[in-house]
Amino acid sequence: MARAIWKGSISFGLVNIPVGLYSAETRDDISFKLLDKKTMSPIHYKRVSEESGKEVPWDETVRGYEFESGKYVVLSDEDLKGAAPEATQTIDIVDFVDIDEISPLYFDKPYYLGPDKKGAKAYALLRETLRRTGKVGIAKVVIRTRQYLAAVVARGEVLTLELLRYDHELRDPSELDVPGGKAGVTDREIDMAERLVEGMVAAWDPEKYKDTYRQDLMKMIEKRVEAGQLESSPEPAPKPKADRGNVVDLMALLKQSVEHGGKTTPKKAATGSTSKKAPSKKAPAKKTAHKAAKPAKKTAAKRKSA
Repeated sequence: MARAIWKGSISFGLVNIPVGLYSAETRDDISFKLLDKKTMSPIHYKRVSEESGKEVPWDETVRGYEFESGKYVVLSDEDLKGAAPEATQTIDIVDFVDIDEISPLYFDKPYYLGPDKKGAKAYALLRETLRRTGKVGIAKVVIRTRQYLAAVVARGEVLTLELLRYDHELRDPSELDVPGGKAGVTDREIDMAERLVEGMVAAWDPEKYKDTYRQDLMKMIEKRVEAGQLESSPEPAPKPKADRGNVVDLMALLKQSVEHGGKTTPKKAATGSTSKKAPSKKAPAKKTAHKAAKPAKKTAAKRKSA
């Protein structure tokens, strides 16, 4: 068993049972990356402003609740922390109910509850009590920053914490257009369907049911790997120096200008040119350097002030 993802205690009445919370499920979904069909390079999603069409950096985003179309209430991290439930380490049982009274629609996600070494006896006490009474404990628990409604259930030798959906999280089925009553179905048809069901009755064996789609998909992938039917994204080509623009070259030239006091900087350095051509014959080199000195210093000063 993996390490506990949460440690605390079960509390009912004056009884306190130290426990650890362990995930009871494992996901083996096959994950895919979205690729560019032409280059086989991965595609990344960006945060783009709906108004400007430009990408927005993370540090320039805020959370907003849209209470009317186009109108938002902005909430900061501090606001969310202030509204967060108190992070207690207690599974606080508030009621005991018959498990049959809870519709399966309410059950969301299961966890195992493992006892602390010092709480083994109290753990067994709660488990046996739930078994004999046929009840489950309805509790409130805070995991990370969210408060959940949950059921503490005795399943075999293990106590489970099964997160429940709140009532408002289930949609009203009355919104659906479903047939009422028999809707024209005859008793003879129902009898025939009952016989079909009786012929297919079996004991519940969860290991009998396999994810055949995943198995078949993995076999297909493995065959293509063995056959060498692979697509790879090309190595990113090194960008030519010119692609980095004149900014880097300009900075290098400005640095040289500062180091030499602007005395040996070519005239075109002030405009960010990367040309290394010799000075024109019409203008002597010394004179060109003398004229270029002032603009170079001025440009460097502007860069510093910026």
